[in-house]
Amino acid sequence: MTDTSLTPQEALIFAMVTISAVDREISDEELRRIGSIVAELPPFEGYNRDWLVNEAQACGRYLVKPDGLNTVLQLVKTVLPRRLYETAYVLAAEVAASDLDVRDEEIRCLELLAETLELDKLTCAALERAARARHQRV
Repeated sequence: MTDTSLTPQEALIFAMVTISAVDREISDEELRRIGSIVAELPPFEGYNRDWLVNEAQACGRYLVKPDGLNTVLQLVKTVLPRRLYETAYVLAAEVAASDLDVRDEEIRCLELLAETLELDKLTCAALERAARARHQRV
């Protein structure tokens, strides 16, 4: 896969995989959440879910390179239309919140994603709060 071959769906997957992998520990809950997001949400309509593992591995290959995190964030920004920037952020926040243990590395990665996508702090706070609220247990 080359940089120019990423689709918007793949860029969204890269955002989710990156937030999950940034603490070097991808939980089963995070993986399940990524799978359910891809299976259920409109941005992934028509996306062949069988390719999800391949996309996650491709993202991982970028992340292990020097400056990999910044490369992935720039890819996400370059590939996505501006109208999907908030979508990328909220999906990443969903994955971070899915195990109800948002670590410092994930918080920093969300900050970098917001900065890269030029999202304001108030919007990000609202998206993060909504993601946390959806993952609370009774």
